[in-house]
Amino acid sequence: MCPPLVTMAVATAMAASASAGALAREARDILAPKGRLRVGVYPGSPLSMVEDSRTGEIHGLSVDLGKQLAKRLDVPFEQINYQRIAEVLAGMKAGDIDFTVSNATPARAANVTFSQTLLSLELGYLVAAASPIATISDVNRPGIRVGVTQGSTSQGTIPNLLPNATVVAAQNFMRAIEMFERRELDIFATNKPTLFEMSDQMPGARVLDGRWGVEYVAIAIPKGREAALEYLRRFVEEAQTGGLLAQAAERAGLRGILKMP
Repeated sequence: MCPPLVTMAVATAMAASASAGALAREARDILAPKGRLRVGVYPGSPLSMVEDSRTGEIHGLSVDLGKQLAKRLDVPFEQINYQRIAEVLAGMKAGDIDFTVSNATPARAANVTFSQTLLSLELGYLVAAASPIATISDVNRPGIRVGVTQGSTSQGTIPNLLPNATVVAAQNFMRAIEMFERRELDIFATNKPTLFEMSDQMPGARVLDGRWGVEYVAIAIPKGREAALEYLRRFVEEAQTGGLLAQAAERAGLRGILKMP
């Protein structure tokens, strides 16, 4: 016969396990109502989806964290590709996407629900190899053409930040690189991880020192699924403290991190 304390410990562990299982089942029904976790991604950003030039493997915070969450929920992972983050969030609002990683701005929070902050990033500028622009203080002057991604937070912020510059919207990051090659842009503004990713494909290009802002990155889920936020909060905390987030950032080549909790 088991001692009373041992029996109590076993009973407590079984109750905790049953409770965790019930929480996971409830979260699965809320976060993946179609029986699979539909993860929205777009190319060119380590926050979302980038290709390893050596192995051809696809990584990014949205991809790697999405796969891990799908595994924990015991549902298939489904990757749904878009051209830019604005399209991903529109797809989420339309009910076509269950999960992505995004800059958690108040404007975006009106249409999707965010977890707590995953990490924070510097916002900066990229210039081409032959550019005479050397510092951030050189940017705000007449005639400077500042590229931004169409539908991005930068598109709404930069005109107020740089009233003397001309803001030019690019469809996506690859399009922005082509615009640099045709000398249609002088600089490009977004988060530094994306700028470094672009600079790798532009020989001699430079990410300027300093920053014009900070981006707070979080997991986004559709509105109406707030009942799963506690489960998502625990997932984020475990990703931060257990090394999952750091590993995903390293695989994606994420540079320009200001703070990782």
